[in-house]
Amino acid sequence: MKFHLESAQVFVPDHLPVAEAMARTTHLALAAHQDDIEIMAYDGIIKCFQQEDLWFSGVVVTDGSGSPRDDVYKDYTDAEMRVVRFKEQFKAAVVGEYSAQVMLDYPSKAVKDGSDKRPVEDIVRILRATNPEVVYTHNLADKHDTHVGVTLKVIEAIRSLPKAERPSALYGCEVWRDLDWMVDADKVAFDCSAHENLQAALLGVFDSQIAGGKRYDLASMGRRRAHATYHASHATDLTTGISFAMDLTPLIVDVEKDVADYAQEMIRRFASDVAVRIGKLR
Repeated sequence: MKFHLESAQVFVPDHLPVAEAMARTTHLALAAHQDDIEIMAYDGIIKCFQQEDLWFSGVVVTDGSGSPRDDVYKDYTDAEMRVVRFKEQFKAAVVGEYSAQVMLDYPSKAVKDGSDKRPVEDIVRILRATNPEVVYTHNLADKHDTHVGVTLKVIEAIRSLPKAERPSALYGCEVWRDLDWMVDADKVAFDCSAHENLQAALLGVFDSQIAGGKRYDLASMGRRRAHATYHASHATDLTTGISFAMDLTPLIVDVEKDVADYAQEMIRRFASDVAVRIGKLR
C-alpha cells in the first residue's frame, strides 16, 4: 500500500500478500501508539483468534519515538526507541495472530493538528482496503490529546466514505481514562475473560514501556478485573474481565451529528444520574 510517509510499514505475520491480508480483515483497530491496541481492543483480537472467517488487523498512527524510557533503554535516542517500539508491535501481531499490522509513522504533532489531512487520507486507504465490519479506536473522553486526535481523524475518514462502505460499528475504547463513569445504558461492555495468558503475553511484549516504569500490563489486567466486579452492585461476577467502550456508531451513521456534543450528551446523562440518585435519597 502507498501512504503519505515513505517510512510507513505493513507487517503480515503469516506472510500473505499485503492486499490479501488487508482484504480478509473483519475487525480493525486504529490506535495512537504502540501497545494501545493490546490495551483497548482485546475484544477484536480474541473474537478473531484462531478463527478462519474472522481476522483482526491493527493500525498504529504515530511513531512512538517520544515515549518515556529507563533501564536498558534509558540512553536510547528517539530514533532508536522508534525502532524498538516497531519491533514490539510486530511481536504483538505475531502473538495475537493479526491479519496485518500497519505503522503509519506520523509524529504526534501531525495527529494533533486538525488541519493535517494526511493521516485521514491514509486511514481512508486502509478502510477501503480492509472494509471491516467493526472498528475500534480511542474514546472521546480520553485525556491524552494524541488519542483524541486519532479518534477525530478516524471519524472524519469513515464519514468521508459512502454509507455502503462504512463499518457496521465504531467503538471508542479505554486507555488513558476509564469509562466506568458512564451510565450503564451508554456503556458497551466487552467480555475479556478468555485466554488471560494471551492477554498477558500481548501486553508483556512491550518491554520498553514496562521497563520504562509504566506497568501497563498489570494495570490493564487489573482494570479489566475491577470492571468485572464493580460493573453490577447487586449481582455476582459473571466474567473475570471487562473493558468498556463508547458506542461511536451514531457519529458515522449521522455525519451531521456534532462530535463534541455527542460526548457531552454522555457526560450530561452521567451528571443527571448522580443528581437524581442524590435527590431521591435526601
